[in-house]
Amino acid sequence: MPELMVTAARTKGQVQVKAKSPAKKPVKLAIPTKRPARTFESAMKFLFSHTDYEQMLRVRYNRDTFSLDRMRKLLKQLGDPHLKLKTVHIAGTKGKGSTCTILASMLQACGYRTGLYTSPHICDVRERITINGDMISQAALTRLICRAEPIIAKMADLRPTFFEIFTALAFTHFVEQGVQLAVIETGLGGRLDSTNVLEPNVCGITNISYDHMAQLGSTLAEIAAEKAGIMKPSTPVICVPQEAEAKRVLRRHAKEVKANLMFISEDIEFSYRVESSRNAGCRTRVCLTTPLSKFEHLPMPLLGEHQAVNCGLALALLDQLRGQGFDRITDAKAIAGLLNVKVPGRMEMVNQDPRVMVDGAHNAASIQALMRAIGQHIPYDSMVMVFGCAADKDIRGMMDQIATGADKVIFTKAAANPRACDPRELAEIYEERSGRVAQVCETLPQAMRVAHSAVSREDLICVTGSFYLVGEAKLLFQGRK
Repeated sequence: MPELMVTAARTKGQVQVKAKSPAKKPVKLAIPTKRPARTFESAMKFLFSHTDYEQMLRVRYNRDTFSLDRMRKLLKQLGDPHLKLKTVHIAGTKGKGSTCTILASMLQACGYRTGLYTSPHICDVRERITINGDMISQAALTRLICRAEPIIAKMADLRPTFFEIFTALAFTHFVEQGVQLAVIETGLGGRLDSTNVLEPNVCGITNISYDHMAQLGSTLAEIAAEKAGIMKPSTPVICVPQEAEAKRVLRRHAKEVKANLMFISEDIEFSYRVESSRNAGCRTRVCLTTPLSKFEHLPMPLLGEHQAVNCGLALALLDQLRGQGFDRITDAKAIAGLLNVKVPGRMEMVNQDPRVMVDGAHNAASIQALMRAIGQHIPYDSMVMVFGCAADKDIRGMMDQIATGADKVIFTKAAANPRACDPRELAEIYEERSGRVAQVCETLPQAMRVAHSAVSREDLICVTGSFYLVGEAKLLFQGRK
């Protein structure tokens, strides 16, 4: 669940900041004249000293805990950088990170300097803030924190959270670096999320399913109402197909705020098909047609039918931007950007002998989509799943989906996840619901050693359940753990 920018004026020596066209020189936002000197390590220590709801098992979800007023006050002190950006704002339960990355890749290929803000990160917090695919440097992030620290110190009565600060940092960086379009992923929900201060050009809503139910609600209708909170008056909103319960809530909210809501496959012509051949194997192709765009039978570089739907949403969002005057967008350039897209931590092969795949699926719907995609695209004799998740997830729902595809399951936990569920508890629930026996390892390295001893060259090891576990696995195979 996912903050810093610049001051527009100070009581003495007032500085005026004028919004500049993104195509011109990077904007320099007003900053305090005195800044503490920091190394990258000390800057990170300062940043992580603030409340981080991503690390907390129980979080009260209300306007005090998630305060847009606090976020707006912070941004005002930093020069309101969020109002100087052209943005696409995307919410949803699953697929929003992939959709954001697909759209950003296509915008970059069309010649736009493109910012991308996503969460959570996998290995490095700087992954959350990228421009044209390059994550923010340690030096740039350190400078931003030094600029913001005096402002944050004066907000002691409000004390912004880690996610609010980091979101503001991202907006500041994008403005200063002359970003022409920024693709912004919500952190938690939408209505009260720190990113919901934006005045976006277009909004997108990905698949809505059960996750973060302690905060967002126990029904699809309640969860959908939180996601719908990103809708703004007169702003186009593109949505993927949804369950009837969620769709009713989205339509009602769009009508209340006078947003222009459209569903792909319903209001926008969209389809996909899965095809298989001996040489090319299994692949998915997508089609999307509007008065401005005609994308026919595009091959998807990302595996799984769920990614085809995410791609359809990204294409529809791109089409909306094209209609708003972003005239560098062409079908050919967009297709080139699509073919180059890579989404770390989603069906990513991190080792070949034995084959080890990592995927950040962390709710029942995502695990279901993963099992289906592996079955369609990855040939294997036997699959060993190494699984660990947070204790506040729909564990029983995930256990049911694991049982549909895994031949052997090893439960473990990510060392860095304070919300991690005890692997013994996971094994107990899995065995009770599936009737199968599972293994338990206290650490991921132990689990990987057990998995390696159980597979042959034609087998597959799949590490999934949380981005914490995926990040630890990637570092392990990079030799950094």
